[in-house]
Amino acid sequence: MSTHQQPDEAFIAELKRWRDVRGLSQSALAKRVGYTPSYISKVEGGQQRPSSSFATAADRELRAGGALTRAYSDLDGRTPTAHQAAPENNPGDAHAASLVVEHEDTSLHYDGRFYRATQRRRLYNDSPDPVARYLIRISVDRYPGSPERSNQHYRENPLTWDEIQLEASINGEPIGWRVQHDRDAFKELWLLFENDHGRYPLYPGESAWLEYSYTVSDDKWGSWFQRAVRLPTQLLSVRLDFPAELQPQVWGTETTMTAAALPFRTAIRQSTEAGRSVFAWSTKDPPLHARYRLEWKFRARPDQEETLHVTDTEATASERMRAIGVVQEGDPILLKTARPFTLPDEAEDARRVVAELVSACERASTVHVFGKGMGMAAPQIGIDRAAALVRTPEGESITLFNPQIVEESVETDEQYEGCLSFFDVRGKVPRPLAISVEHQDIDGTKRITIFERGLARLVAHEVDHLHGKLYRSRMREGVEPIPVAEYKGTGSTWQYGESAS
Repeated sequence: MSTHQQPDEAFIAELKRWRDVRGLSQSALAKRVGYTPSYISKVEGGQQRPSSSFATAADRELRAGGALTRAYSDLDGRTPTAHQAAPENNPGDAHAASLVVEHEDTSLHYDGRFYRATQRRRLYNDSPDPVARYLIRISVDRYPGSPERSNQHYRENPLTWDEIQLEASINGEPIGWRVQHDRDAFKELWLLFENDHGRYPLYPGESAWLEYSYTVSDDKWGSWFQRAVRLPTQLLSVRLDFPAELQPQVWGTETTMTAAALPFRTAIRQSTEAGRSVFAWSTKDPPLHARYRLEWKFRARPDQEETLHVTDTEATASERMRAIGVVQEGDPILLKTARPFTLPDEAEDARRVVAELVSACERASTVHVFGKGMGMAAPQIGIDRAAALVRTPEGESITLFNPQIVEESVETDEQYEGCLSFFDVRGKVPRPLAISVEHQDIDGTKRITIFERGLARLVAHEVDHLHGKLYRSRMREGVEPIPVAEYKGTGSTWQYGESAS
């Protein structure tokens, strides 16, 4: 905790940070933890002192690695500081006024050691009042798959104002700022449309370019960059600029209120300019509350892989999966039935979970070749919800909400399977050659889908995860998994004859 922050402010900052990292609105988090959106709003506004049970539940649902419970322990037992009510809408509050972002243009430049983020927004004031400030957040997560490791890392190496080298301007005029929250990995501040030489409010009907830049070293950044649409936006563009010698590879995930989390709908354009690999992407009229997450890896740094966060080249397969955020055998979440979604009421939560699954699958694909296809269930990334993602060998993605196997074929076969939650071994598992699965669409529609052969095996494996079963419990008595070093089928598809039984 920063020395000049009160404990309650520290808790509020951590709550906002982890909500932002996980892409959850106040309403979505409220549903997960069993509190009202009003309660969370009052906690974040400093009007409501959080309870111990709320801190524990929020830490669990946001997978904050103990950050919230530690912040609460600093708060607990101390005399509460007097809080003022959240300010009423006033002419200086950019988010209370009706601002429209005509164009948000963001660039991220990496020189091999430092990232420099520059965000330019052309703001239009559609309100009857002048706007004189704008709230921004700087949030970093070095190890997105391992919150405990990230939290420990930032406690030992906090992000400082000196290293950030923040610069801000409006229409080219340098402006100042006022800190709202200052945490080890999260900064929230108001950009003030003024300096020592004058004031530059944005008046009704006027537009202005607001620009700010900050620097973060690569030992504190993490290989992801997310843009959240918090104001009505007409055009959003992003540019990533990396040294070409690092052989960067970039992908993106989109999550909106009206569509499931999917890869970007349009391709990320790549070009080479003077020894730099530049990746550019844009979208028009992005939906409010949409989130666009870009991730990357540097193929020329196999021993310092940004995405994997594994420095030991001799790390086992399970250690590598643990490093990218896959929960490992022994965690109780793998042995319990996942909580089903109430759809379509919880559609927003369902989309957020799928976005996490897509991101985890992308990370897993950087450390292993999945010739047979792959799957990921929400409990495997620490989320107790009934959602799973299956990818076929051809690259097709299948999303399953609340799946139940309702029928199995009499014919079976026995093949080796691997599980990302104990990936050092492979086990020979008997499965039906065809299964019928009842599941739901995001709009709540129930349907039954028939899966066969290899796809049936992939889906059945993930449905088992959502019911607290690991494939070990499916193996024949007396048969044990074999070390992955002895397994000869890595990278190839399962083999089926004309008939199998």
